[in-house]
Amino acid sequence: MCGIVGLLVKKPELRASLGELMVPMLLGMSERGPDSAGVAVFGEALPNGDRRYSLYSDRESFDWKALLEKFQVQSDPAANIHIHSNQAVLLTQTGSNVVKSWLKTAYPDLYLLSVGRAIDLYKDAGSPAKIVDRYQLAALQGSHVVAHTRMATESAVTPDRAHPFTAGEDFCLVHNGSLSNPYSIRRQLEPRGIHFDTDNDTEAACRFLEWRMQAGDDLKTALQSSFTELDGFYTFLIGTQTQLALVRDAFACKPAVVAETDDYVAIASEFRSLAHLPEVNQAEIFEPAPEEIYLWTA
Repeated sequence: MCGIVGLLVKKPELRASLGELMVPMLLGMSERGPDSAGVAVFGEALPNGDRRYSLYSDRESFDWKALLEKFQVQSDPAANIHIHSNQAVLLTQTGSNVVKSWLKTAYPDLYLLSVGRAIDLYKDAGSPAKIVDRYQLAALQGSHVVAHTRMATESAVTPDRAHPFTAGEDFCLVHNGSLSNPYSIRRQLEPRGIHFDTDNDTEAACRFLEWRMQAGDDLKTALQSSFTELDGFYTFLIGTQTQLALVRDAFACKPAVVAETDDYVAIASEFRSLAHLPEVNQAEIFEPAPEEIYLWTA
């Protein structure tokens, strides 16, 4: 049992309040996922060629400034870093292959959580309330957010196994449920050079969908293929630079509810996480249908 949360604000003037609106939604899912939590936020995209690298260290005393100074000397003097406790976002024009190789060599113990022009990602083990405070998530700004609270059922409770999972650039996925064929998906993808970081079944779904999109599918077509290729019970919530997407499997036994107004689209596993939202009593509220693809554009 886990909790999923999604929020897309339709009006630019609400982007400054994205975190403030999202945090009660995330905390409302604490009982569904008490062991870890995570948030992916999509903001204004950097210029083409610039990238954001969300990094995590399991040492709270990690010296992020030293990392930046070393990277500036060895790769990009104009690079910058934004530090949030034991997580940081590195901003650079250096190519992603170079950055990933440098991180692997210079800092092999760091986790690379996400890469993209618009995405920042925060996730950690511990209660959702502690994670909200640690990373000051109420201050997040942007157009849309994908979040998750986890109750582990099939892999260890570690920061890298917390959701959201990412693959490629500006792509993330959270999952409530369980897949019965993640290892057959891995056997399909690994010979194609796709590397897996964990044994979590959600990572298999994430990398499968990104692989389909890299092969030419748009998000809707990739999700359509998941109905035949991914076996199990699931509610998936996906974020890209410009879209928020929601799907449920054919049995739709994992809960989800959507509230939509002229100002926002809000998604959660239970309505209680939506009840605080402004004018929710005037929203269109519905339960997503099985094997129906719901897409919203930021």
